[in-house]
Amino acid sequence: MRPASNPPTLPAGTGIPKLTAWDSTLAWRADPYRFLGRQAALLGSDVFEARLLLQPTLCLTGPQAARLFYDDSLFQRQGAAPPALVSTLFGQGGVQGLDHARHRHRKALFMAITAPERLQRLIELVRREWLASLHDWILSPPFSLYRALQPVLARAVCQWAGVPLADDDLPRRTAQLVALFEDAAAGPVAHLHARWARRQAEAWLTPLIAAARTGHTRLPTDTAAHAISTHRDLEGHLLPPRVAAVELLNVLRPTVAVSVYMTLLAHALHTHPVWKSRLAGAASGPDAMGFVQEVRRHYPFFPAVAARVRADFDWQGLHFEAGRRALFDLYGTNHDPRSWPGPDTFSPERWARQAASAAFVPHGGGDPHLQHRCPGEDLTARLMLLALDILLHVMRFDVPVQRLALNMRRLPALPRAGFVIERVRRIA
Repeated sequence: MRPASNPPTLPAGTGIPKLTAWDSTLAWRADPYRFLGRQAALLGSDVFEARLLLQPTLCLTGPQAARLFYDDSLFQRQGAAPPALVSTLFGQGGVQGLDHARHRHRKALFMAITAPERLQRLIELVRREWLASLHDWILSPPFSLYRALQPVLARAVCQWAGVPLADDDLPRRTAQLVALFEDAAAGPVAHLHARWARRQAEAWLTPLIAAARTGHTRLPTDTAAHAISTHRDLEGHLLPPRVAAVELLNVLRPTVAVSVYMTLLAHALHTHPVWKSRLAGAASGPDAMGFVQEVRRHYPFFPAVAARVRADFDWQGLHFEAGRRALFDLYGTNHDPRSWPGPDTFSPERWARQAASAAFVPHGGGDPHLQHRCPGEDLTARLMLLALDILLHVMRFDVPVQRLALNMRRLPALPRAGFVIERVRRIA
């Protein structure tokens, strides 16, 4: 436990410190990545209670709390995510809201889809699309790298997943996929846009699933679309077409969201130029992977994940009540000084002496096969290695004067202009 700087308020009978504010939603939204960790430090506890979104919420941070939070006998995901995120980011009926045998069965589908031998084809497609886009980038005035990478990833993942996508439909579908993760928690107007994008995206993919099942559309058997359209639940039933569309979006959306990490990778290379020369000889191997892992640890992505206490239990003298919503602090755990010396320093060298552990949770914790850790974590790292190779060995660009500081109130956090580049040149 952390040393307390102020005597905390304790909810009767639980031993869990509680924030004194009646509701902390506005404070949380003002600093979504650092709020949980900072409050935990002030209270001297890895577990505290706060009222968030008008609901009492347990907040957990740190490596020990990670092991606790991902114990499926103690916490469940059903009914945990705020409705605002279910209606935008996740969708109704998706794998994120399942538990126990149903979750493991559905998760096995995604683990098969993202098997290493299948991912190699996607990596090749992303590389091809990126290189094809370089011609337009070379002729372009200054532009946001973040925005430019999104159609590259969208076109590649749709082809890989077996989703037909015409050239003239690429901008619309890319915008819909981006809105699901970019606008879900970005304010009332943006949230409504994300809801609209969710409806449009599901309406796009639901007929594809239905047509594949009736034989009107033939999907390649080695694609995500085919695997999802033919998947059967534990009772032997096909997924409802709308739920199958939700799960197909759970393949497309996260892949396009890797544009965030690719942009942060470019940001790290620019702001830590010594690593450009250090990595120039090779964009693979321990140094390259250490750089990728440090970007994933150091930079913000998702601030927290939600669950609910499954049944009453006690842990380290604290009492957890059944049904209580809980948030686990991803960003704060990745910056916990007990696990990461100099946590706010960008230091890829640390990965030469430190392996990934329960404290490394950019995509959540636990076993990706059995628990709620993202099945696309390996894909993310491999796409970032691809981006590192291209940024170091295939293209050059200038970075004009701009505000490079990350907007930490934004979800996901990025430079305000999305990392603008200009004068792109191809060198290989």
